[in-house]
Amino acid sequence: MDTQTIGYIKLEQQEHVGLMTINRPEALNALNKEVLSNLDEALTVFERNDEVHVIVLTGEGRAFVAGADIAQMRDFGAVEAKAFSDAGNALFLRIENFAKPVIAAINGFALGGGCELAMACDIRIASEKAKFGQPETGLGITPGFGGTQRLPRIVGLGKAMELILSAKTISAAEAREIGLVNQVVAPEELMPTAIALAGAIASQAQIAVRAAKQCIRRGMQTDMTTATSYEALAFGVCCDTEDQFNAMDAFIKKEKLSGFKNR
Repeated sequence: MDTQTIGYIKLEQQEHVGLMTINRPEALNALNKEVLSNLDEALTVFERNDEVHVIVLTGEGRAFVAGADIAQMRDFGAVEAKAFSDAGNALFLRIENFAKPVIAAINGFALGGGCELAMACDIRIASEKAKFGQPETGLGITPGFGGTQRLPRIVGLGKAMELILSAKTISAAEAREIGLVNQVVAPEELMPTAIALAGAIASQAQIAVRAAKQCIRRGMQTDMTTATSYEALAFGVCCDTEDQFNAMDAFIKKEKLSGFKNR
């Protein structure tokens, strides 16, 4: 596909990797109602594109997403604020449960809604210049797009309490130390690193990749007995695919598999 623009979102494709860039640098890519709607539309474009197996999400300029749009939020009442939170949560849950893996390439500020957006992605790679935090209590509010739920699941209860209640900002290095991001790289290496990882994932059997992602996501929300039943079902389904037979047949014959058919 050629470069496509949906409002504030720029879409590109490199082989089987879809690149999604939030392009509102003059506002540090702050999330308002329009950006949330644009992101939802952009996901649908890549969802329908069978040639895109993995998505890389990043921001234009010096921010990934600096947060929700405070200028828009300032005059919210309780009803409008809840509706905005519901819209953000619905979008981020869609990303979290999206069939195709989503990698966040965090180029700069990832604060508030930006940190929450990154946490909804499956894998997070950060530039050395990135900054993370949930500054909402300093603005008289709570996180509204899942921060109170995803952050403790990722970094643990105590650290999440510290970061959310104090509203402090941390460096990419500290984010890596506490497990908030998978790796930290030099700014110029961010997109090549993210795209290379996306390409490695895209080169695997996609039925298995998507089933594994679903097992991990669903399993994290339930008990071990139920979670392993999800895994057993996924394992069974994958063992009835052409990809499984061809890959295992090549392994037994000590032959190199030419690629997956994803069926």
